[in-house]
Amino acid sequence: MLIFAIAALSLDLILGQAGLVSFGHALYLGLGAYAVGILADAGIESGFIQWPLAMLVSAAVAAGLSVVALRTSGTFFIMITLAFAQMMYYGASSLYDYGGDDGMHLAVRSTFAGLIDLYESDQFYYLVLALLALLTGLYARLSGARFGQVLRGIRVNERRMQAVGFPTFRYKLAACVISAAVCGLAGALLANAAEFVGPQFMDWTRSAELMIMVVAGGLATPLGPVVGALAYLGLEKYLSDLTIHWRLAFGGLLILVVFLGRGGLAALFAATPGRAEAEEPRGAMRWARPFLKPKA
Repeated sequence: MLIFAIAALSLDLILGQAGLVSFGHALYLGLGAYAVGILADAGIESGFIQWPLAMLVSAAVAAGLSVVALRTSGTFFIMITLAFAQMMYYGASSLYDYGGDDGMHLAVRSTFAGLIDLYESDQFYYLVLALLALLTGLYARLSGARFGQVLRGIRVNERRMQAVGFPTFRYKLAACVISAAVCGLAGALLANAAEFVGPQFMDWTRSAELMIMVVAGGLATPLGPVVGALAYLGLEKYLSDLTIHWRLAFGGLLILVVFLGRGGLAALFAATPGRAEAEEPRGAMRWARPFLKPKA
């Protein structure tokens, strides 16, 4: 759950802040995992090498992909990111030296010169928790800084941001690269947690799951992707233990979130608006009036 919370947090930087809908974000999750798996298979077991390289590879691929994709917008951007991700998915499926469609077992978990033992579940858990806390704090600082404000301005009206002199293309490119690097780190963590690497990590359905986590949790909020990932995966596990028809109930719950609230689950933790704030601006991150209840 914590690893996917990191991946969802990375997606929210471009989806929630800049309004860039990417259906290929799981590509970087898979690239980070494959970087660890291939290096481990080659005998390079140090996490000090594997994890930064996983982030670097993901960032480099994102830079090349985004230079092309960011020249489009809307539906075209969605389709290009999806197409690139599926190309890489089928490319990974043809890596027969590394298992092809079946993937491969991770030779050994990353080592850190005796400082951390990832085979100790407690140490691994607290390492991931610390990384999530650190990245959530950095995300909050970044969203409150000028960089985050420009990204939100681009989401609202990119032409106006260009008119006042901001190089919007460079801001969006930087956001995509940072987002991919963080998702690559999540992929490195996932490979170690599962002790497995496969093309399933970068399938488009995984990208859709990450998007659902972000939207259900709350867009453009530091806690939104974290809450969304925990709720999505927690409910999936709980309902699947109750019935084989859990997907039907799960879909119904997602529909309720859409119809009964605005701002996602994270808005439940927001302060209750006072009487003077009853008329809130459109798009505010706050739990909304129930959809079927008429206004007073």
